[in-house]
Amino acid sequence: MINLGERLTEVNDTLPPPPAGVPDDERHRTANALHSAALRLLRRARTADVTMDLDGPRASALSVVVFAGPLPIGRLAALEQVSPPAITKTVTALESDALVERVRSGDDRRVVLVRATARGRALLQRGRAGRVRAVAELLATLSERDRRTLARAADIIGGLL
Repeated sequence: MINLGERLTEVNDTLPPPPAGVPDDERHRTANALHSAALRLLRRARTADVTMDLDGPRASALSVVVFAGPLPIGRLAALEQVSPPAITKTVTALESDALVERVRSGDDRRVVLVRATARGRALLQRGRAGRVRAVAELLATLSERDRRTLARAADIIGGLL
């Protein structure tokens, strides 16, 4: 059994080649490296999520509701890239755990919004703090120069998104 926190690069230290049909130039090689690194980083950070006791879809939906604010259920489905029935099931599960609530919009009473509860916001913040600590642990082994380089790269990527 694989420990989710272990370095997957210990299993295979090389990046997978770019997928078929992707040009073999510097831009696409960089995109391939960033894609692989982002997936590995996310896997490592998610090891902290065990304390949240939420599966991926519920944690993701809760995160969107906490950070984007109250949303109509259809908009939440679109942001999560799932069908309305799938998001309804996810919201119902979050609601049964008292992490979100459905409320009528003040602007249009026909619209039902999904809003995070204080308990949902607190749970998500604890989970986020754990993920940040897990990533910070990785950064602790780097030189100050490398940490500054990664901080700059994170700013650049954040600006693109």
